[in-house]
Amino acid sequence: AGESTGARSAGPMALTGGRRRTDARGMTSPTLTFLGAAGTVTGSRFRIDAAGGSVLVDAGLYQGPVDLRRRNWVPDDGAASLAAVVVTHAHLDHCGYLPCLVRDGFTGRIVCTPDTAELVAIVLRDSAHLQEEDARHANERGFSKHRPALPLYDAADVERTLALVDPVGYGEETRLLPGVTATLQPAGHILGSASAVLDVDGERLVVSGDLGRPRHPLLRPPAPVPATGTVVVESTYGDRTHEPAQPHLLADAVRRTVGRGGCVLVPAFAVDRTELVLMELHRLVAAGEVPRVPVFLDSPMALATLEVYRRAVVGGSPQLRPEARELLVALDALHVRPAADAAESIRLNNPTAPCIVVSASGMATGGRVVHHLAEQLPDPRNCVVLTGYQAIGTRGRQLLDGATQLKIHGRYVPVRAEVVDDPDFSVHADGDELLAWLATAPEPPRTAYVVHGEEHGSSHLAARIRAELGWTAVVPRLGEVVRLD
Repeated sequence: AGESTGARSAGPMALTGGRRRTDARGMTSPTLTFLGAAGTVTGSRFRIDAAGGSVLVDAGLYQGPVDLRRRNWVPDDGAASLAAVVVTHAHLDHCGYLPCLVRDGFTGRIVCTPDTAELVAIVLRDSAHLQEEDARHANERGFSKHRPALPLYDAADVERTLALVDPVGYGEETRLLPGVTATLQPAGHILGSASAVLDVDGERLVVSGDLGRPRHPLLRPPAPVPATGTVVVESTYGDRTHEPAQPHLLADAVRRTVGRGGCVLVPAFAVDRTELVLMELHRLVAAGEVPRVPVFLDSPMALATLEVYRRAVVGGSPQLRPEARELLVALDALHVRPAADAAESIRLNNPTAPCIVVSASGMATGGRVVHHLAEQLPDPRNCVVLTGYQAIGTRGRQLLDGATQLKIHGRYVPVRAEVVDDPDFSVHADGDELLAWLATAPEPPRTAYVVHGEEHGSSHLAARIRAELGWTAVVPRLGEVVRLD
């Protein structure tokens, strides 16, 4: 909201209709087009064009700098020609563009795992609600340059989208087009997350989606790479190696903040990150490492997501480790207090006693946490704990980089609160873990395409793939088209 003129004008990314290459024999070759997450860590969208038609893998929103977010408003002229979209998982940068496709004419299947289907419904409904609220707020306060500010999509667009969702289980081959099938395998990133294995006119393509760490506290590790000619791999942490766990970071931050009478504000992604934060808080409280203070969960989406995770744990989902039952123990032992309505959320802007507030979004790009930051950042008694990747251009990244002031709702807010970066909560594989996953392939693919990372992260991982695995590895350009044969 606030970034639109209200008319979704055509631009350089609008022409995304099917592109199939013809070789010297007049044969049509299947192709892959990089429509997002090329040179950036958000907006995942990859189009496969084959003899029988076209499909997408992922349809994510761009987040971060305004020049990236503007791409969300460019219509997809090829939406109506798509037969299906395969969604790897429910994070907004992989599924948040779906309602735009539907509004632009898409009527095909949205294929994902059953858990992803549940989470996508929560995520997209929340996304539409936040966009409508942000647009209303911008119009009331007059801080948008657009008159009127409009949401990217609304609740009605989301409901039309959800009607197209078609869940399939892991390992079930599903036909998307004549000559094109998809099979989903566990990716270990969040509940329901998958890598997509597509067989396209006799060629195979593997799209990693986001890959989890081998020692995710809740989920089993990603499945190995099957034999394939082409692999598309994420590189969020492609240039980094996760440091050994430092549990004292969160414990020290809580002790310091409570000692000076402040509030610990934890911006956390509603899907998966909130669960991990609550489990760690329970461990610290049970061990006597932090004082017991009220813990508030201020995110309707996180509350709904917790119920999906709870059902998966109780149902004994094969994705989950046996240790996942600790989540249920943590929720009961912490006596987590939900902020059930807007009035209670507003009260948490200025708590009257030391407490911990966990709220979405994880990069502070929107949601209730933005209101909390506006009120709490000026007070040096408070502390903001960042718990995951912060994309360039987000408020979370600005805080991570040491910003002394932050623009929120049209005005600048001084940053006097303590800011702590706790990387232990990351559920993205690092460079070593990404290489180890790729090395599980039974034979080298023809090409590995490195996507979904900032420029240095993608380039660094591609160089390591070439040097350590001996593969051809490429960082594709936005809009680039390559053959799969």
